[in-house]
Amino acid sequence: MEENLFVSAGLFIILALVLILPFRVKKVEENLEPFFLIMGIAAVTVSGLWSYKLVIEALETPLKISEFAGIPIGIFQVVLIVGLLIHFFNRQVYSFLVAVLRRLGIKVFAFLVIVIFGLLSSIMSVIVSAVILAEIALVVPLERHKKIEFVVIACFAVGLGAALTPVGEPLSTIVVKKLNEEFFYLVDLVGKYIIPSVVVLGIYGAFRTGSASVENIEVPEYVESIRTVIIRAIRVYVFIAALVLLGEGFTPIIDWYISKIPPEIIYWVNMVSAILDNATLAAAEIGPQLTELQIKGALMGLIISGGMLIPGNIPNIVAAGRLRISMGEWARIGVPLGLLLMAVFFGIIYIIQI
Repeated sequence: MEENLFVSAGLFIILALVLILPFRVKKVEENLEPFFLIMGIAAVTVSGLWSYKLVIEALETPLKISEFAGIPIGIFQVVLIVGLLIHFFNRQVYSFLVAVLRRLGIKVFAFLVIVIFGLLSSIMSVIVSAVILAEIALVVPLERHKKIEFVVIACFAVGLGAALTPVGEPLSTIVVKKLNEEFFYLVDLVGKYIIPSVVVLGIYGAFRTGSASVENIEVPEYVESIRTVIIRAIRVYVFIAALVLLGEGFTPIIDWYISKIPPEIIYWVNMVSAILDNATLAAAEIGPQLTELQIKGALMGLIISGGMLIPGNIPNIVAAGRLRISMGEWARIGVPLGLLLMAVFFGIIYIIQI
C-alpha cells in the first residue's frame, strides 16, 4: 500500500508538471518534444515498468502507428516524405492550392477542407490527413490567430473522423480489436455523433475564418531547408515515442483509479487524454464487459478531449510542429472548444441517451 502511495504521488507530480510547465516556462514551451520525453522516462521510472518490450515499442511506434491496406504507416516517414515532396515541389503544390482558394473563396474552402479531411481521415489514416492539412493551412490567407483557430478546428474534425474505422488511428484499432468487432463497428456505434460533428465543425470553421479576400492572394514563399524538414520529422518522432512512455508510465494511475470511476464521471476524467495517449486509456477502460452506453461515453470523451492540447492527438502534433504553434496558443482555442463539445455530448449520451 505504501509503495502504491509513493508511486501515485510521484505520478501525480509528473502530471502536474506536464500540465503546468508548458504554459509557464518559455523554454519548455519551445521544446515540448524533449520535455515530454523526459517526463515519459520519469513516469516509467517511478512506475517501475521499464522493459525491453516497452523500449522497442517506443522506438517502433513512430514508424508504424497505423495501417492502410495492410501496409504499416509511420508518422515519421509520412512527415519526412511529404516534407521533402513539398520542399522540391512547393511551387506546384502551393500554386494549385491558391488556384482552388481563388475559385472557391475562403469560407467554402475552409468548410470543404475541414469536412473532407475530417471524414477521409477514417480511411486514409489520421497521419496522412494531418500532414496534408498542415500544408494547406500554410497557404490560407489569414492572420496568425485566425490561422491557428482554423487549424485547431480542423484537427478536432480530423481526430473525430479518424475514430470511425480501425484504419484511422490507434485508438479505434485497439477498441475494435478488444471488443472483437467488425470493421464498421465504430461507424454504427458513434458515427451518428461524429459525422454531424465534423460537418458542424466545418461550418464553424468557415464562420470563424472571416471574410478574407483571396482575389490577390500570392503563392507563399517557401523558406525551409532540407535540414529543417528532417529535424521536424525527428521532433515528431521524439514526441510520439515520449507519449508511448508517458502512457505506459501512467498505467498504474489508470488501473488503480481511472478504470474504477463511474461512467458518467470517467467521461470527464478522460480529459487527461489531452496530454496522454488516448489509445493507452482506451486499452485500459474499454472491454467486452462494458455496456454500449459505457463504451460510447468513454470513447467520445477520449476522442473529443484529444483535441484540446497539442499532445492529445496526432494531427495536433503535426500541425503545431509545422506552423510553430505553442501550447498556450493551442489551449486558448482548443480547451474552450473541447469543453463545449464535451458538455454537448454528455447531454446527448447520458441525459437524453440518444
